[in-house]
Amino acid sequence: MAASFPISFAEEALPPTLTPASEQPPLHDGTTRLYMSYTCPYAQRAWIARNCKGLQGKIVLVPIDMADRPEWYKTVNPKNQVPCLEHNNKVIGESLDLIKYMDSNFEGPKLFPDDSEKQRLAEELLAYSDTFNQAMLASLTSKGGVTDEAVAAVDKIEDFLSKFDDGPFFLGQFSLVDIAYAPFVDGFQVFFAGIQNYDTTAGRPNIQRFIEEMDSIAAYSKTKQDPQELLALTRNKLGI
Repeated sequence: MAASFPISFAEEALPPTLTPASEQPPLHDGTTRLYMSYTCPYAQRAWIARNCKGLQGKIVLVPIDMADRPEWYKTVNPKNQVPCLEHNNKVIGESLDLIKYMDSNFEGPKLFPDDSEKQRLAEELLAYSDTFNQAMLASLTSKGGVTDEAVAAVDKIEDFLSKFDDGPFFLGQFSLVDIAYAPFVDGFQVFFAGIQNYDTTAGRPNIQRFIEEMDSIAAYSKTKQDPQELLALTRNKLGI
């Protein structure tokens, strides 16, 4: 899919977040449910993939209050984490595994490339995503300002985004890789500006364009929350 590919998006009324006072949805009753949080970037990956595949009518959102989780949620996912997908009498967790599962097991636009070179880079990028996130989070809690490791990590993303000239995304064309990175590349831009007065996009035109192009995709932009609210939540979570 090119940047201009019209990924269809059906508007939907988002369900309320479930708390300990909320009743547990029936488990394994034939309904496919995505347990998630509106403010968790890992869960956002799965939410975006659902939207991009056009599965709003087939995968029900079940938002969980991760600051005050219902006790019953452990019966759904013993790890007590989001996201997880209830499908065909099983539960799939871990966001990267989950978005691959959605692409392979549900109808809708194919989000993984056919080209062998792009497949190889896709796997490399997905494997690197945790390293990127860890470097960035470590910098946010650093007393000495932005770390060299964080600068190098952002520079690496800028370089990755220059590999193909057939579009503004990691593989040129839109793919699962963009879904995996967008919540973090976008979020870290807000967090570094607000916490360390550092612009992660300055001098990095590929990242700037990537964020702009992602924002133009409704299946992604409709999953975004208020940046200042996310900044406040991040400050609280990191104790800064």
